Amino acid sequence: MFVTRLLTAAALIAALLGALFWLDRPALCALVGLVVVLAGQEWASLAGIRGAGAWAYGAACAILFLSLQQVPAAATALCGAALAFWAIAVPILLARGQKSAALRLGSGLAVLVPAGLAMVVLPPRLVLLALGLVWIADTAAYLVGRAFGKRKLAPKISPGKTWEGVMGGAVGTLIYAMICVMFSPDLGGRVEGAIWVPFLAAALALFVLSVLGDLFESALKRQAGVKDSGRLLPGHGGVLDRIDSATAVLPVALLLAEALRAS
Repeated sequence: MFVTRLLTAAALIAALLGALFWLDRPALCALVGLVVVLAGQEWASLAGIRGAGAWAYGAACAILFLSLQQVPAAATALCGAALAFWAIAVPILLARGQKSAALRLGSGLAVLVPAGLAMVVLPPRLVLLALGLVWIADTAAYLVGRAFGKRKLAPKISPGKTWEGVMGGAVGTLIYAMICVMFSPDLGGRVEGAIWVPFLAAALALFVLSVLGDLFESALKRQAGVKDSGRLLPGHGGVLDRIDSATAVLPVALLLAEALRAS
């Protein structure tokens, strides 16, 4: 299982790098659209929609994404709405649950479409920086939680996550953010002096969003009574299992990148 998981991860990373740096905008949009279709189909299945209905929902998500990516101001506006969704609506939904299929399907649009737009609008280097934060935070949280975890973060949603793991992920995020400033041309020279404080605060905010993204999909899976969102990726589960944290991080990363350029 570990070897299968490792090989799948290596193939996914290679495909991501190739898509970001070698595909032109139309081809990248088509590829991201395909991912949105697959993720949307899994989301609909978790929401209780099966068969052709689930695929129709995935296709509708992709059509909306592909239509909006042609509108220059759409990405910023929808990513702003996504920030409000993750910061306000998601904590409420995690506490109360998503009791209707219509609410779950609406949440899927709020999760998948802005993330897709951010993926194609952000410069490739910044996409990698944002995804790197997700990967580092997740790995640090897993390792620290496995070694020291005792206090459960959300036992009814994701029993394996602990507060100790969250602290480990936060520390890993801060270290990663500092390394990015030293080696990234997009950040070097811009982050210095007092700017370090809001920069590190923004990195921690992205980390919190990554945790929310993970918990939100976990809550949907638990409500559906399944362990994984699908079986498409050997050793990993479904597409949603791989992009859950990224869907929350990427839209806000776009907003932060625009704020940094404007400063």
